[in-house]
Amino acid sequence: MKRSNPFITGTIILTLTGLLSRLIGFFYRIYLSRLFGEEGMGVYQLLSPVLALTFSITAAGLQTAISKYVAGEASSKSYKSSFRFLMTGLALSLLLSLPCMGVMLHFSEFIAAKFLLEPRTASMLRIIALSVPLGAVHSCINGYFYGVKKAGLPAATQLIEQFFRVACVFLASFLADGRGTAPTINVAVVGLVVGEFGAMIVSILAVYLRFCRLSSTKGLRENAVKALHPISAYFSAAAKLLALSVPLSLNRIVINLLQSIEAVYIPSMLQTYGYDSATALSVYGVLTGMALPLIFFPNALTGSISLMLLPVVSEADAAGNRSAVKRAAGKTIYSCLFLGGICTLGFLILGRPVGRLLFHSELAGIFICSLSFICPFLYLCATLTSILHGLGKAGSVFFVNVSSLLIRLAFVFFLLPRFGINSYIAGMLFSQIYSAGLLLLFLKRIIGKKEKSCARF
Repeated sequence: MKRSNPFITGTIILTLTGLLSRLIGFFYRIYLSRLFGEEGMGVYQLLSPVLALTFSITAAGLQTAISKYVAGEASSKSYKSSFRFLMTGLALSLLLSLPCMGVMLHFSEFIAAKFLLEPRTASMLRIIALSVPLGAVHSCINGYFYGVKKAGLPAATQLIEQFFRVACVFLASFLADGRGTAPTINVAVVGLVVGEFGAMIVSILAVYLRFCRLSSTKGLRENAVKALHPISAYFSAAAKLLALSVPLSLNRIVINLLQSIEAVYIPSMLQTYGYDSATALSVYGVLTGMALPLIFFPNALTGSISLMLLPVVSEADAAGNRSAVKRAAGKTIYSCLFLGGICTLGFLILGRPVGRLLFHSELAGIFICSLSFICPFLYLCATLTSILHGLGKAGSVFFVNVSSLLIRLAFVFFLLPRFGINSYIAGMLFSQIYSAGLLLLFLKRIIGKKEKSCARF
C-alpha cells in the first residue's frame, strides 16, 4: 500500500502521538498517585462518569456526524458544504454545552452527594464544568479534520492538551512546595480545564487557517464566501447532523449512565463487602487510576485504527465496495487478536513487578495480572465497533454495549458485595468476551447479506 494512503498516514500519526500522549498521561498518573495517594485517586476517578456523560450529551454524536458528512463532501471537493457542516455542528454543540455547564455549576452539591455519593467532589465539579464548552468546540473541530483525513491536527491537540494539563499541575505543586503547603486534588481538575482550553485554542486557529487557505485558492474564494450566507443551507445541515447525531448521542447517554452507575457503586459495594470508606476508595483508585490505564495503553494503536476506519468504511460502503469492507474487517480483526495476545502474555508475566516499580503498589500488580486476559477482546471490540458504525449499524453496537454493561452491573450488585473486587474483574472479562463474540456475529451477518444482495443484482 502506498505511503500516501491517508488511512495509513492518519493511523501512523494518530498511533505515534497517541502512544506519546498515553505515555505522558501514564507517568502523569503515577505522579498523581504519589502526590495524592490511593484514596485521592479514587475520589478523582469519580469524575470520569460525569465527564463521559457531558461529552455524550454535548459532542460525541455531533463529532461522528460531522466526520461522516465532511468525508462525503470532501471527496467531491465541496469545501463550502464541509465548512457549513462544521459551523452548524459547532453551534449545536455550544447550544447543548452551555446549559450543561450551568447545571453542573448550580447543582454541584446535589450531584456530588446524590449521584457520585461523595460530597468531596462538589468543588471539583464546579471547576470541571468550565471544560464542557471547551471540549465541545475541540471535539467538533477534530471531527472535521477526521472527515477530511487530516489526522495531524487532532493528534497535535491531543499532545497539547496533555502538555498544558501536566504543566499546570507541576507548576501548582511547585508553588505549593515553595509555600510549604500540600496541593489538593482540585489542582488536577484545574489541569484538565487548562488542557482543554489549550487544545481548543489550537483547534480554532488550525481550522481558521485552513479556511483562509482554501478560500484563497483559485476557484474556491467565491464558494467559500457564499457558504456564509444561505440560512436555509444551515438549517438543512442542522437537520442532517441531528438525524445522525441524536440516535448516537442517546445511545452514548444511556451507555454512560450505566457506566456511571457502575463506577459510583463499586466503592459502595466494596463497603458492603466489608471495607471501610477509605479502603474502598483506595481499591477503586488502584483499579481505575493505575491498573486499567496500563491495560488500555496499547489501545493507542487500536484506537487510532478505529478513528480512521469509520470514514474509510463509510466511503467504501457508500461506493458499494464490499470487498474493501471485508478486507478491512479481516485485517483489523487478526491484528487486534495478535496485539491482544502479546499484551496478555506481557502483562501476565510483568504485571506484579511493574505495579511495584511504577506505582509502589502490590495491589496494582495483582490487578494488572488479573486484567491481562481482557486485552484481545478489549482491543477487538474497539475496531469492530468502528466498522459497524461505518456500515451504519449503530443500533447493533448499542445493543451489544448496553447488554454488556448490564452483565457487568449484575456482577457489581450481586457478586461484588459477596466475593470482593475479583468478582468484578471476572465480570469485566466475561462481558468483553460476550461483546467481542456478538460484534463478530453481527459483522459476519451484515457482510454476508450485502454480498448476497450484490450477487442477486
